[in-house]
Amino acid sequence: MAQVAVKQIVKKYGHLQVIHGVDIDIADGEFVVLVGPSGCGKSTLLRMIAGLETISGGEVSIGGRVVNDVLPKDRDIAMVFQNYALYPHKNVADNMGFPLKLKGRPKSEIEEKVRKAADILDLGKLLDRYPKQLSGGQRQRVAMGRAIVRDPQVFLFDEPLSNLDAKLRVTMRVEIKELHQRLKTTIIYVTHDQIEAMTMADKIVVMRDGRVEQIGAPLDLYDRPSNIFVAGFIGSPSMNFMRGKLATQNGQIAFVSDKGTVLPVPAGTAAHADPVIYGIRPEHIDYRSDGQAATISVLEPTGSETQIFAHMGGDPINAVVRDRISLRPGEAIPLQIDPQRVHLFDRKSGQRL
Repeated sequence: MAQVAVKQIVKKYGHLQVIHGVDIDIADGEFVVLVGPSGCGKSTLLRMIAGLETISGGEVSIGGRVVNDVLPKDRDIAMVFQNYALYPHKNVADNMGFPLKLKGRPKSEIEEKVRKAADILDLGKLLDRYPKQLSGGQRQRVAMGRAIVRDPQVFLFDEPLSNLDAKLRVTMRVEIKELHQRLKTTIIYVTHDQIEAMTMADKIVVMRDGRVEQIGAPLDLYDRPSNIFVAGFIGSPSMNFMRGKLATQNGQIAFVSDKGTVLPVPAGTAAHADPVIYGIRPEHIDYRSDGQAATISVLEPTGSETQIFAHMGGDPINAVVRDRISLRPGEAIPLQIDPQRVHLFDRKSGQRL
């Protein structure tokens, strides 16, 4: 296990710069998730930590040792890839033990470490099988087992669940989290799926266009996003946004949208002369008889909850409620916004007010 420090890391391909001075400190034993849309630079950053991409500027250290010029095999890291990267002609046991065989470890040691890793990942009955005889989830567990036997300081995961179906992704999320809790090792995990990030991470690094937008614990990012990008990226369904301004209504400050919809703001909100963006998460809107009238566009019942797509005044709004609703599209529905859950952002800068 080890601390990982990324200091002012830059990556250039010729004149094209794709990583712009990224700083991240990862504590010993911490589970850190790099998340962001496709092309934001998260996988490139992970590969730079692994030594698979050269570093154009800045410094990467693992366990206090600067590794910029250290070969990948000498960095004491193990990487789990999206495509599993298993040898088709080797059985499970040989795939898992291959990194130790390359290091010239004794056969008895390899067999013992493979057996221990197989016990952790419930692969004991599959050691004689070949990759083509395994399911996607089993192949991913073999790839994880191959990483475990190396007993590295740091595990690196590059979108390991993206090839799995939705149900299996949930199962594997739990398995990887349990693995981290058992091994207590440092993990850096890349994904574009914010649900994976929220459910697995001790700390999330949100990236966009090669820059870090915000770093924090999952619920900190959910409760206090620093800007509109993070607010819209973290949380599912996505946050509602409306453009407008803050104005005095009946002696109190309220939000007035560009289309005339008046909505409540948190108590104590200060006046702000510039245009703002009003944000409210769908799950923070209730179906209440004393709520504000909205017109239903679409209802999506899922059993445990109902997702409501509606218009409040001229503004579209999405709510998620626990109630089962018998109303039809075109009918009015009373929706109440929790003002203490409202987020306000400066429209020009996108930063939280």
